[in-house]
Amino acid sequence: MAGWWPALSRAARRHPWPTNVLLYAALFSSGDALQQRLRGVQADWRHTRRVATVVVTFHANFNYVWLGLLERALPGRAPRIVLAKVLCDQVVGAPIAVSAFYVERTDVLALCTADQLQPCSRSVENSLRGALFFSLGHLPLFFPAEW
Repeated sequence: MAGWWPALSRAARRHPWPTNVLLYAALFSSGDALQQRLRGVQADWRHTRRVATVVVTFHANFNYVWLGLLERALPGRAPRIVLAKVLCDQVVGAPIAVSAFYVERTDVLALCTADQLQPCSRSVENSLRGALFFSLGHLPLFFPAEW
């Protein structure tokens, strides 16, 4: 068991991006499977596969690039710098990351196979409006009601 940790560390140093993507996929997929198990429902492997697909195609890559850019733009570990990083991540990065979960709902950039593609019953404008609403829905927590 102790032999896998040095191999993982070596892989992360040599190939940080693919290692990050694979670790994200493993963590998200196992988290989804565990959540289903804790709910007491039958395992929905199709849903877990969709979660893994979104993670591999978007979330892991986005987080790797975004956090690297954030670290280069705001280097350091001082409390003020860390607070600026968190604020920037929540205001800019979080809406983009959260929107990936609602992409399929908007019928604009659905991650689906060719046999699942169907004509869109809603306009692209309404779909984009829905995506923005869902991705920016947490912002009213930061701003007062009079805005």
